[in-house]
Amino acid sequence: MSYEEGLSSTITDWLFFNSWWLLLPFIMLLVVAAFIVAFVLLLYMISPLISPKPLKLNGAHVVVTGGSSGIGKSIAMECYRQGAFITLVARDESKLVQAKKEVEKCAINDKQVVLCISVDVSKDYGQVESVIKQCQEKLGPVDMLVNCAGTSFSGKFEEVEVERFRSLMEVNYLGSVYPTRAVITTMKERRMGRIMFVSSQAGQIGLFGYTAYSPSKFALRGLAESLQMEMKPYNIYVTIAYPPDTDTPGLAEENRTKPLETRLISETSGVTQPEHVAKTVVKDAVQGNFNSSVGPDGYMLSALTCGMSPVTSITEGLQQIVTMGLFRTVALFYLGSFDSIVRRCMIEREQSKAADKRE
Repeated sequence: MSYEEGLSSTITDWLFFNSWWLLLPFIMLLVVAAFIVAFVLLLYMISPLISPKPLKLNGAHVVVTGGSSGIGKSIAMECYRQGAFITLVARDESKLVQAKKEVEKCAINDKQVVLCISVDVSKDYGQVESVIKQCQEKLGPVDMLVNCAGTSFSGKFEEVEVERFRSLMEVNYLGSVYPTRAVITTMKERRMGRIMFVSSQAGQIGLFGYTAYSPSKFALRGLAESLQMEMKPYNIYVTIAYPPDTDTPGLAEENRTKPLETRLISETSGVTQPEHVAKTVVKDAVQGNFNSSVGPDGYMLSALTCGMSPVTSITEGLQQIVTMGLFRTVALFYLGSFDSIVRRCMIEREQSKAADKRE
């Protein structure tokens, strides 16, 4: 072998050896990617094995508080379409009678029954307990309780009457505690059941104008998380729903006093129809999902605010881990936009006052 051939062979061997070192990071990246894909596929395969068994609504007894209008009525109609027996609970008896007629139109068989009971679920626990006992005697044990009784109000903190803070906490929080307390013993004895709390996206993020409303909805999350940990061994699953602004009589009433800043911020996510909300939250409750969100904004908010919330499946937890960084980045832009709206409204208001003084 000549000197030139030997040198060429040496150079070729050196390049070959070093090319492997150059390719090594890419090979390792491919191995890691393959491992992640395999891991995710494995999670998807075993996830159904550890998820709750879905509740069959056909023949089940579903109690819906706040069922005379809005989201509550739509939830009752959705459950009735799936064969459930319904107990509607609300304060206004005339609205209950009308809601009953609308729900009955959704029947899928002639055995279904809609029961109406007029009571304020936020005032007297003894009355609520008596009502629950009454409906269970007529339609059997409660399989699913939907806590939808609630009211909303928006206004600047210093302009909201002090009494309003107390009343909102009573209706939105205690109005869910009392019915839940009344059904939980029977559910534990039967070792089955579903409990839904209808919160709000204002129960995930505090916004301008909701200093009285948001805390009452945030409280439901603490209740739901604590209750889920207590009830899970008894095969009872809790769902907390976070609907966005929904086209209901309650929203129309709220809009009458809504500050400009609150209205402009709310308009960034639009308004959802109650039928769409009902389909989503009923599906999640039946499956035993803890979090129930509606739409892309709702999904992002639920992932961002999940914290130590329970997960129904491994894949849900994995999705939250993977998307957290991206969603936090998007959320920062949203928060910047909201702050800009508040600042702009304040400047315009001050300029208007100054102009009035000059006149």
